[in-house]
Amino acid sequence: MTHTSHLRPETLAVHAGVEPDPTTGAVMTPIYQTSTYAQSDVAVHKGYEYSRTDNPTRTALQTALAALEGGRHALAFSSGMAAIDTLLRLVKPGEHVLSGNDVYGGTFRLFDKILSHYGIEFTFADTTDTAAIEAALQPNTRLVWLETPTNPMLRLTDIAAVAKLTSARGIWLGVDNTFASPILQNPLRLGADFVVHSTTKYIGGHSDVVGGAIILNDSDVYAKLKFLQNGIGAVPGPMDCFLTLRGIKTLALRMAQHSHNALRVAQFLADDPAVAQVIYPGLESHPQYELAKRQMTMPGGMISFVLNGGETAARQIARHTKLFTLAESLGGVESLIELPAPMTHASVADSPLAVDPGLVRISVGIEHVDDLIADLRQAMQ
Repeated sequence: MTHTSHLRPETLAVHAGVEPDPTTGAVMTPIYQTSTYAQSDVAVHKGYEYSRTDNPTRTALQTALAALEGGRHALAFSSGMAAIDTLLRLVKPGEHVLSGNDVYGGTFRLFDKILSHYGIEFTFADTTDTAAIEAALQPNTRLVWLETPTNPMLRLTDIAAVAKLTSARGIWLGVDNTFASPILQNPLRLGADFVVHSTTKYIGGHSDVVGGAIILNDSDVYAKLKFLQNGIGAVPGPMDCFLTLRGIKTLALRMAQHSHNALRVAQFLADDPAVAQVIYPGLESHPQYELAKRQMTMPGGMISFVLNGGETAARQIARHTKLFTLAESLGGVESLIELPAPMTHASVADSPLAVDPGLVRISVGIEHVDDLIADLRQAMQ
């Protein structure tokens, strides 16, 4: 498919990047399980030469990801962290990155514990407040980094408003869109320069593959990132790409069910006397509820909450759910539960980004919602 701009997300999820195999007519993109490609002559390339550089299965995935995000280019990586690390190679020593102060623990670890030792400056600000972002910008700021919704507090940032700030100053804006997926939110359409995904999560959707992606429009910057992708080499294998492509086929259906179930679960939790706070963009109690309605097509499948019993009660529920599996990660068809402080966000302990040890984060799957509510109810007894 060469022209996709007029197609709706549900159609793109099924068709983008997929062409019948020219040799066999196979409807599904084959797994090109090869490391190298025959050449017609010395230094005469047919488009593929070595699978670290390019692979037809990866090309199909990258085409699909670009179409879903409304971008011109996409690059696939072996993990979400590999994608972020490669993107940050565009920032030079002595330049500054302004990040949100509520981000995935692995992102904070990369920024604060690794890249800061190579001459890149990082500061962290409340990105729910556009004025706070503007105040935190420095003369050497090269990149503003957002998660929206954030992990794990599900805070939202007005992407369009921040994009006006950054574009006026020649600063790049990168958005980790993992929690929303391309079905719920398209940051490039709101003015972002880069969209990053852990494709491990909703895009893959079945907890069976790890991957990452960068999507963008600028062809010159794409060429630099393509050079880095090849030079650094953190690329996904063809089976990883195939599994991710397979997951994309049902992305729109899954995101609708995740959102439907999560709203019901969030309403149940909000009405339960054992729960002190529920954080979910689909509830009117959420501080950015109106922004969520404006910026996202649906509120998504992630919920965070705090029980009246604090950390003790949080550990109790995490140990006693039967359908919600106690595990890190998110975005699969199955429901997961975790405590961010000792698990996904352990790396932010003893930092300004430290997480309440009583916070519970759940990834609401696509099971029947009544069964999920019953499971949480019995675990809280």
